[in-house]
Amino acid sequence: MAARMRLVLSGGDELDQEELGALTAQLRQRLLELDVDDVRLERSGGAPPPGAKSGGLLTVGALAVTLAPAVFRPALRLVETWLQNRPVRTVKVDVDGRTLELGHASPAEQRLLVEAFLEAIPDGSGEPPAGQE
Repeated sequence: MAARMRLVLSGGDELDQEELGALTAQLRQRLLELDVDDVRLERSGGAPPPGAKSGGLLTVGALAVTLAPAVFRPALRLVETWLQNRPVRTVKVDVDGRTLELGHASPAEQRLLVEAFLEAIPDGSGEPPAGQE
C-alpha cells in the first residue's frame, strides 16, 4: 500500500526562488534513487496570477513523494543527510497530518525526533504503530 509524504524546503533570505528550485530538483533526484514509487514537484492549489497560463503552478520547494511505508525511514534519513551543508534552513515533512521539521536540532536530537516521528506513522498494515497497542 502506497503512502504520501510531503516535503517543503525553506531557505533563508540569501536563497532566491531559482536556487530553491534547483535544490528541490536535486533532492527529488536523490529521492528517486531510493525505492520510492514517485517524487513530483507539488502543484499549488491557488489560482494563477493574472496573465499566467492555467494548468497549475508549481510550488517552489515542495515535493510530493509516493512510497511504501517501509521506505519512510530511508527517505527521512536521506533528507536528514542531504540537508547538511546545504543553504536550506529546514525541510518540513508531512505524513497524514503529522509534521516534522528537520534542520533546527543537533544531529543527535534530530535522530531522536525522526525516530519518534516514524513510530507515530501507521505502517499501512492496519495495525497500530509499535508501542501503541
